[in-house]
Amino acid sequence: QGRLVESGGGLVQPGGSLRLSCAASGFTLDEYAIAWFRQAPGKESEEVACVVGRDGRTYYGDSVRGRFTMSADNAKNTVALQMNSLEPEDTAVYYCSVREGYEGIGCPFATSMDLWGPGTLVTVSA
Repeated sequence: QGRLVESGGGLVQPGGSLRLSCAASGFTLDEYAIAWFRQAPGKESEEVACVVGRDGRTYYGDSVRGRFTMSADNAKNTVALQMNSLEPEDTAVYYCSVREGYEGIGCPFATSMDLWGPGTLVTVSA
């Protein structure tokens, strides 16, 4: 049974940085499309970033492009999300998810993902 677990969330001041990690067990991440989504209180789920395809194409949501960087460590079977220049609007629960066999352009829809982690809370506040 595959499992994903996020870590690295916490409280940070505006303008600060955090690094989230997602560890996979029971399967190999590089065989899947991997995505980060987030959901703020009272809002719909939002695409943050993803790595897709055998060539490892990376896509970012409009609100985080240029500030967030997603990377994969195949040896450790983990992915990371480096978040810089954080804003209060980035406050949300961040989820890691995977989808098998996706080779499309852009990130997969949240509703199409096969497996999710429990999430990690990021709070950006002074």
